[in-house]
Amino acid sequence: MAVVRILSMPLRQPGWFVFFGTVNGVAFLTVAALPLSALAVWALARRRRGAGVTSAGRLSLAEVGVVHGTVPWVWIIMLAGGEAGAVSLVPLRDLLSMSASQVVGNLLVFAALGFFGPIRYAALASVPRVLALAAACSVLVETAQYVLPLHRVSSVDDVLLNAGGAGLAALASRRWWRAPVSGARAPR
Repeated sequence: MAVVRILSMPLRQPGWFVFFGTVNGVAFLTVAALPLSALAVWALARRRRGAGVTSAGRLSLAEVGVVHGTVPWVWIIMLAGGEAGAVSLVPLRDLLSMSASQVVGNLLVFAALGFFGPIRYAALASVPRVLALAAACSVLVETAQYVLPLHRVSSVDDVLLNAGGAGLAALASRRWWRAPVSGARAPR
């Protein structure tokens, strides 16, 4: 009886786990870090203006925006899950069973990259390039979810949604994209 009681007791997590190992903790840290991100944008822009960069504020906001908007989502999807680890390579099979919050969450994972990437890097100033970069990043994350013992499902539908969210965000920021480097084709 004592053995059963000990095995059924929940494992005690360290105090930091609440902030770093839960979705709510990561969300709290993301919001709490907003002033630090704003300070980083200001410091980078000030330094660039001192060096004579003309669009210092826009470049700094784009760089910090990519990091602040992407890292927490990747952090959340790399947290340990409660499911048995599996791989789903059939497109659109898992999409039908996903909740609305899962779909929206997957669309937001690389949305900051899609929104701010073309603003910062002229080489990304096309939706197909943003889609390709987001899909490659998503495949990397899904592979890591499979390889590491995270007990999560690695799905091709996650890749499709992650890339689609980045593409939609890129379209939303299109008016602020940087002009392409001379010799390069104009964005379509």
